[in-house]
Amino acid sequence: MIQTPYLLFLGDAPDGLAAKVAQGIKDWRPEASVGQFRMENCKADLGLQDMTLAEAKAAGAKTLVIGVANRGGVISAAWKAVLVEALEMGFDLASGLHNLLRDENDLVAASQTHGQTLHDVRVPNASYPIANGVKRSGKRCLAVGTDCSVGKMYTGIAMEREMLDRGMKATFRATGQTGILITGSGVPLDAVIADFMAGAVEYLTPDNDPDHWDLIEGQGSLYHVSYSGVTLALVHGGQPDALVLCTEPTRKHMRGLPGYQQPTLEQLRDTALPLAQIANPACKVVAISANTQHLNEADALAYLAEVEARMGLPAVDPYRQGAARLVDALEGI
Repeated sequence: MIQTPYLLFLGDAPDGLAAKVAQGIKDWRPEASVGQFRMENCKADLGLQDMTLAEAKAAGAKTLVIGVANRGGVISAAWKAVLVEALEMGFDLASGLHNLLRDENDLVAASQTHGQTLHDVRVPNASYPIANGVKRSGKRCLAVGTDCSVGKMYTGIAMEREMLDRGMKATFRATGQTGILITGSGVPLDAVIADFMAGAVEYLTPDNDPDHWDLIEGQGSLYHVSYSGVTLALVHGGQPDALVLCTEPTRKHMRGLPGYQQPTLEQLRDTALPLAQIANPACKVVAISANTQHLNEADALAYLAEVEARMGLPAVDPYRQGAARLVDALEGI
């Protein structure tokens, strides 16, 4: 188990979205977030107290979590001095980057010398089967997005919280590093060998009670040329009964792809639903979840009303407004 509380390392993140791992932890596990550590030129800010390693240690922090999800998942050379110093001061390290802590000789040496633990949450910890497509008992809802980093994880966690508050049976199923750090379990799907990705999703969402809902964390986008493979594995392996379409309306282009634009919600619906119905012919698109953090209240409400009227589906920002209407949309499925 990763020891809490955390000091969230933002490094030299160029913007807030680059620190989405730390942001997710701060939003959903605030009690475990002691403060933030920012290097010079860091453009991200979680609104937590800026702390030195010594200040965080004095405040009780036990693990330094790399909260930056940069393109390619690389441990920057500029970060190394801080990470080594953290180990020397008695912090464990946790990371969800593709560049594994355990592959960095200097970090391994420091951890061994000072008796600290390196947690690579993007390492699969089970042998996953190849998907078989056999229908499973229980119910499943999958968030699919117009792009990366548009609120798919927030949607699933918010829906789980609403369902549990209502006394419903529900489990958020994490498939990425942030979700795993928040919940303590899951499958790091983009680190699974391609042939086994859909099987890993089946493994993550096994047979369950007929009235139990798995809220499956979405990844990537069917329209994102870099990450569409992991999305399709979720669509087929998840066998969702319900899809929630997720979007961020102010995005100028696909994340990391200036030459590509986000699809419309109609395009996403018309692409994702037929693919989902291959594994579950009864699947339905039930609602829209929009990340309106960059809109003021009036503009956000106007946008959601326009989308709802146009699409004929409930449209909400679950972080801003709560997930009640998203959960209501599952009624009868």
